[in-house]
Formats: sequence, C-alpha cells, structure tokens
Amino acid sequence: MQTVETLNEGLKRGFTLTIPAAEIEARVATEIKRVAPQMKMPGFRPGKVPANLVRKMHGPALMQDALNSSIQQGIQALIAEQGLRPATQPQVALGEGYEPGKDVELTVSLEVLPQVPTPAIEGLKLERLTVPVADAQIDEQLMKFANAQKHWDDAGDKAAEQGNLVTMDFVGKTADGVAFPGGTGTDMAVEIGTGRLIPGFEEQIVGAKAGEERQISVTFPEDYQAKDLAGQSATFDLTIKSVKTAAEARVDEELAKNLGLESLEQLKGLIRGQVEQESSNLTRTHMKRKLLDQLAQGHDFEVPPSMVDAEFDQIWQQLEHETTHEADPEAARAEMESERDDYRRIAERRVRLGLLLSEIGQANGVEVSQQEMNGLIAQAAQQYGPEERQRFIDYVRQEPMAAAQLRAPLYEDKVVDFLFGKAEVTERETTREELEAAIESEDGFATGTHVHEHHDDHDHDHAPKPKAKRARKVDVQAAGAPAAEEVATEPAVAVKKPRSKPAAKTDDAGVEAPAAEAAAEPAAKKPRAKKLGAPVEAETQVLESSPAVAEAAAGTQAADAPAKKPRAKKTAEG
Repeated sequence: MQTVETLNEGLKRGFTLTIPAAEIEARVATEIKRVAPQMKMPGFRPGKVPANLVRKMHGPALMQDALNSSIQQGIQALIAEQGLRPATQPQVALGEGYEPGKDVELTVSLEVLPQVPTPAIEGLKLERLTVPVADAQIDEQLMKFANAQKHWDDAGDKAAEQGNLVTMDFVGKTADGVAFPGGTGTDMAVEIGTGRLIPGFEEQIVGAKAGEERQISVTFPEDYQAKDLAGQSATFDLTIKSVKTAAEARVDEELAKNLGLESLEQLKGLIRGQVEQESSNLTRTHMKRKLLDQLAQGHDFEVPPSMVDAEFDQIWQQLEHETTHEADPEAARAEMESERDDYRRIAERRVRLGLLLSEIGQANGVEVSQQEMNGLIAQAAQQYGPEERQRFIDYVRQEPMAAAQLRAPLYEDKVVDFLFGKAEVTERETTREELEAAIESEDGFATGTHVHEHHDDHDHDHAPKPKAKRARKVDVQAAGAPAAEEVATEPAVAVKKPRSKPAAKTDDAGVEAPAAEAAAEPAAKKPRAKKLGAPVEAETQVLESSPAVAEAAAGTQAADAPAKKPRAKKTAEG
C-alpha cells in the first residue's frame, strides 16, 4: 500500500492511498478457497465444486467484500503509521475510473484531535456557597403536603365560594346553541380559584348550590388548542352535583401514613435529606461553573471544526425542540436565530473544555474502574425490558464508543473532583435564593451539558443505542411543591404522591373537555427570553460533546478502537 499526504493544514489531514490489485485478488482467492468445500452444486460431489465456478457465481460479491476489507485495513494502517488521533470518522472516496482488477486509489480526509497544551491547574481559587437547611423550610414543605392531601366535607346547602370543590355535569354549546364535540362531561371536580378553567368559568360557579342548574357564558382564548373554538363565545349548561369545603390541613402522623411512610419523623427526614441534596447539587453546579470558567480563560487552542459542528447541531436540535413548546414558536425561533453565533461559541467552548478535562484526567491518572463501569452498564440497562437488557449490555461491551458515552459523565465528575481537591476553596453561607440567583446571573454561561452523541453508522440490528439514565429522585413532591433536583443515588424509600382529582368524563376522548379541563387551558405562556446558554442552564457536563471527546475522556484514542467499515463513496466523476 502506498500513502501520499495531500493536506496538512491546521487539524485537517488528507491522503491518497493506493491498494495494489494483487492484494485484493489475493483476498478473493483466499475466500474462494475457504468457501468452495462448503458449496453444493448439481453435478458435483459436495465440496468438489471447481474454484472457477465458485468465482463465476460469487465473484462480484467476493470482490466487493475484498475491496471493503482492504479499504478498512488500509485506513487502520494509515492511522497507525501516521500516528493520527481522528476527531471524526475518516471520509473515504473511491478514485475516478476504478474497475475490478485495477489498483484501488482512495482519497482520505479527516480531522485530528489537537495537541492540548499542558493544562495549568495550579492556583485555582473557588468559593463554595453553602445553604443551611432551616426548620422553617421543612415546615413549609410539610404544609404543602398537607394542603395537597386535604380532605373535603360536604357543604350541604351552602353556596359555593372561593376554595370550595364543586362537582358538576356540563354541556357546552356554541353561540348558535349547537353542542360541540368534547363539550359534554360528567362529574368534573373543580376547586374554585385554581385557574384550571378558561377565564370566567370558575367565577360564574361561585354561589352555586348542590342540585342547582345554571347556564354560564364564556369566551375561549384566542390561542385555545381547539382551533375551531379559539376566540369563540360559548355557553355551558351546568348541573351542580355537590359543593364541598376543605377541612383544615393537618401535619400529623396520618399525613405521613397517607404518603406511604411509617411516621411523621420519617417524612421530615426524607424532606430534609432532599432539601440538603438539592442545595448540595446547586453548590456543586456553581463551583463547577466557576472552575470551568477559570479553565476556559486560561486555555485557548484550536479545536476540530467537525466536532464543533456536531456539538452545535446538538444544541440547535434541543433549542428547536424547546421552541415547539412556546406560546409563540415563531417568535421564539426568531430570537434563537438571532443568537446563532452565540450558540456556536458555546459549542466551541464545550468541545475545548471537553478535550481539556480529558487531558487533565489522563495526565493525572483519573480512571473509571471496571467495577464502576459495570455499575454504569447495569444501571443504564434497567431502562430496557428483560428481553432487550442483555442485548444492550452486549452492545455496550462490544462498541467502544457506546461504552465511552456511558463512561464520560462519571469520568468527568471524577476529573472535576480531582480539580476541586487541587483548588484553594473558601466557604460562605448563603440562602438558596442567592445561590440560584448566582447561577442564573452567569452571563454567557456556556459550560456544556449532557449532550448525547449519535452514531449513525452503528449497526442498528445489534442492540438499542444507550441512553443516559438518571437516577430516580426521592419522590416526596406533591401538587404545588417545588421541583426537586435529581439526586445521585437510588432512594431506599419512595413516598407516594397524593392522588389527583378525577378528570371529567367527556363524550369525545379525542378533544379536551371544554371546561374540559377547561376549558382547562391556562393563560398563554409568553416566549421565554433565552439568554446565552439557555439550553444548558441546568447542568455543566461537557465530555459527551462528541464521540471523539467521549473516547478521549475514556482514556483511549480513537485510533485504538476497532475501525468501522468506511463507506467507500465514488467521487462525482466516478
């Protein structure tokens, strides 16, 4: 095989490879010799089919296999001989005018990983903001649980007022008196004042009594999901079936038992642990962001454009998905487009930080042990059913890049912990509000997140692709309770959530009941002001930016991994 370098510019490399026709022919001959004894053909005894007939019958397929094998081994040899560290899969094109029996000329282009300068990790200074857990926080959460678990007492002849629970049947009609699809329901329970229903609906059932029939008039919001009703006037014929008043919310042993626990003290302990974990997660996020900011400021080196492109595409896809959930998707997308360059800088910074953290880890002996890796695989496998679970495990063990993707977040955490240990850390107590504000106020935050790579050239028949699986959180949330940050360990106990109020039964399951959860459409949500880094505000992990970064983070080089078969593309002329 002859190799000629045609491009060496920055991180881009180009080569021409010439594979002699004799090498390919030798592969074909070897394969014919191997398969001939296994072939059966009328007129010949088993295993006695002449080689020339085998070639005549299967020559084109054998030639194609030999060509692919030669190309694959040629690329592997090129990478090894040139000492290359590919950032992406090499692009391979078959030369113009190739015909079977001739030498094969290939053009190979790729980007390589940069030589990362020796990281400067001395003199790092960080502040650890801690949030002490106050008893008042625990009491506040307990009261939220109690309110979510509140009991309702029949109001008798009392008229409905704010805070009461009213159960009703309803029939919705358009302005011309025709009932509309999905507008009929029974036994819908509504707590007056929660704003679940379209504007004006709840206000008009104030004063109603059990057994009463009344008609109310409403106007559907302009952005109501059922387009034929949006902005239209309608009436609802209501039959009030019951009015109930809320009993006093109590924080007691009964509350804990209703949540599936043994005692109130156990519930308090779970809440305290969760609040502490949330605060700890916020503290770490803030520290890590500051750490990555210092690393980014102190290191600037060229990164492979293809890796930046891949990372940018991940960010952009995430943003495009988010715009579909905005009240005004077009306005959100326009805003996103105006910040395209900012997001590209975010992508470049993520890639650079990923390579930098990988270099720091390798230089300082940071490793993910086989035992830890087995735990990661076992945890990720739990998201699959019993039949697919073993296929997933086998897939991860056979695919270096899949294993690298799974390993990367833990590896990064270990590198970050190593750097925390090297830094000069001061501590300061603060409030949760101040800590959250400090995180939110980081202008230009671009430290990255879990962005899962996609290997489109993987064989999809082998197994499902791995997806990062987060650990479950201690489930002590109830309606109205603030969302909890996810914790790093499996909880020993999960608290049951209170049962939600029964939804109205409607005559058309395909359309929401008008009051049908009203009409239950909330007020239109304004498009979020996406500040720089908006898609990554919750996390700061960067090592899954691309396959090459994940592979580097795993402590291996892309060149060391078994090469996948390149797709030999003909040039435009060929």
